[in-house]
Amino acid sequence: MSLITSLYVGASGINAATDELSVVGDNIANSSTVGFKCSRAAFTDTMAQQLVGSTGQLGLGVSTGCIQKLFSQGGFTTTGLSTDVAIQGNGLLVLKGSQGGVNGTFYTRNGQLTIDKDGYLTNLQGLRVQGMQADVLGTVTAGLLGDLQVGNAAAPAKATDNITIRGNLDQTAPATDASFTPATAKDTSNFTTTMTVYDSLGNAIQLNIYFCKKAAADTDPGDSGDWTYHVITDGGNLSQDPLGAPTTAGTATEIATGTLRFDTEGRLISNTTTTNGFYPKNALAPQALLFNFGTGTADGGSGLDGLTQYAAASAVSFVTQAGSSSGSLSSISIGQDGTITGGFTNGQTRILGQLILANFKAPDQLQRTGSTLYTETPESGPPTLGTPSTADRGSINAGTLEQSNVDIASQFIRMIAAQRNFQASAKTLTTADQLLAELMNVKRI
Repeated sequence: MSLITSLYVGASGINAATDELSVVGDNIANSSTVGFKCSRAAFTDTMAQQLVGSTGQLGLGVSTGCIQKLFSQGGFTTTGLSTDVAIQGNGLLVLKGSQGGVNGTFYTRNGQLTIDKDGYLTNLQGLRVQGMQADVLGTVTAGLLGDLQVGNAAAPAKATDNITIRGNLDQTAPATDASFTPATAKDTSNFTTTMTVYDSLGNAIQLNIYFCKKAAADTDPGDSGDWTYHVITDGGNLSQDPLGAPTTAGTATEIATGTLRFDTEGRLISNTTTTNGFYPKNALAPQALLFNFGTGTADGGSGLDGLTQYAAASAVSFVTQAGSSSGSLSSISIGQDGTITGGFTNGQTRILGQLILANFKAPDQLQRTGSTLYTETPESGPPTLGTPSTADRGSINAGTLEQSNVDIASQFIRMIAAQRNFQASAKTLTTADQLLAELMNVKRI
């Protein structure tokens, strides 16, 4: 090996150390970049020179073999933002859009997501997150991938079809059933409760349910006391009464009646509906209303899960109905399996879609395109797509972000080592230069 060759060997060491310093500097600069994956320089020796007349070889220096990306897990930081997501385990989010003037599909571990003006779930650069959209009933169609549009969802009105009431009716109350009339319901009943139901258009309609104690002579043998209930609303809310007669605003109209039987232990035996005909003003057909006062002993129930009859003040402990007005989107939440659920102003919830993750056989061979985005390469192989928490894909942690996986301490150690390698290679150059100078002086001697 000539002294000139030694200069090139030293120069190769300087170039390799410079590459290492560039990689380390890039890692350190991105130590606070969400979803960033650090890299490392992998070096290789160059082709060796065979010595003449010997079996030995002289190395000709070093070169940078590749810059490898390290997809180890980064730490999590809680943000509290419902659209922020972190991936625990393998996988990358799938995005589509334009990056650096190129339209295509991109992949990222950066879960800083938002909803744009058109309701699409995007990253902060405006690329649209890919997943499976749900229909208006909240059903996700597996395999049907596309842009996730979740911000424009609305909850349609739902007509009330079921009313549940739990509480107690006073067993010692006087009989009032014989004198009950809708017009004087307040004064001719023992107890009343009020609730709001909804028609098919989401109009709120107030119902008053009056409970009347039956006289002992009208009570079935073996019962401790029976009751009737009467459901009353203003005639202006209706198109007709249960018998088909027109109704008048301001007039109390009865839409349902029935009988409640209780045994000597205060348990509900049965609930018998006598009349039920609810015709909301805007409805083309009667709206079915099921009044659930509990499962009586005659039907195999305990008789204690709804209305009871004890010698205590009449009171309602729980009232609910299965209807609502229309509502707009007020919140979203993302589950570990990537399911996106919307909460609406009318109290309803519905699945809006589901995220997908992409896995690669060789993720360290993906190509960086900036903004913590990657594209596939022939070396990385094609992506395999699927929902989070399936196969070998990771799960989604909502309200958190995955931080950079850069370890500052180890990067400084690498920086010091690269600096010393640079200095040592530079020393090789100066030493070879000094020897060349000595060689040049031979002529003058």
